[in-house]
Amino acid sequence: MSYDPTIYRGAATHYTRGRPPYSTQLTAVLERVLDLDGSGRLLDVGCGPGVLALELASRFAEAVGVDPDADMLAEAARRAEAAGVRNVRWLRALAEDLPELDLGTFRLVTFGQSFQWTRREEVAEHVYDILEPGGAVALVVHTVEGRPVPDDPGAPPIPHDVVLEILEQYLGSSLRAGQGYRSPPPDRYEDALARTRFGVPQVHFAPGRPDLIQNVDGVLSNYHSMSFCAPHLFGDRLDDFDHEVRAALTARSERGLFWDWPGDTEILIARKPGSRPS
Repeated sequence: MSYDPTIYRGAATHYTRGRPPYSTQLTAVLERVLDLDGSGRLLDVGCGPGVLALELASRFAEAVGVDPDADMLAEAARRAEAAGVRNVRWLRALAEDLPELDLGTFRLVTFGQSFQWTRREEVAEHVYDILEPGGAVALVVHTVEGRPVPDDPGAPPIPHDVVLEILEQYLGSSLRAGQGYRSPPPDRYEDALARTRFGVPQVHFAPGRPDLIQNVDGVLSNYHSMSFCAPHLFGDRLDDFDHEVRAALTARSERGLFWDWPGDTEILIARKPGSRPS
């Protein structure tokens, strides 16, 4: 898999605005399972606009966010400044470049919905090498399949089928990704990790946020934050697409508000053997 720099072109600010957040209990789960105590270092790979890195930074002495997209890193730095987070630095690089970056060792390495964009087994082995003894890798995703759906908070769910039907009219039936098309991994994350020195990971779930409400702009930003709906893919038809989606959404909610249920937060954790130095 070679990196396509156009995959998320124009998506950084939409990512911050539209992507649903992870569980409010994500940090607590990681603290409990990994005994986080404010020491050690965090590496967030494919950090995007810093979602995981900024949430977890206070649990470490230092955090590093790595991403190949300059706009994503600029948005991450802006958000860090606004939040007053001072112990994170941002580095433009691919996950596959980790051996050449000379970053030192880490207590935890995270991938927030980014592992699928890497050469998974190769990158996992790189991560294993830069973890301190007893360190861990955590792969974090939203998971809907098989998870209990909570009661809606009084707004209709986002009509994804309607938006996707409009999207198909503009970009075709095959989901785009940069200059090519999306190619899902051949198997599960845990299958890939099981083929590395990490072995089979532990699976943990943190309950998703049941009361997320998006307005029409938020729904559009959610879509434009995705590789298959990134703004650049539409060329001079972007405004037309946005207008059509806005009209379809407005027709389905008198208040222009929608329930965004991303599922529970699934966390796959695999450890490197050993104990941390006392």
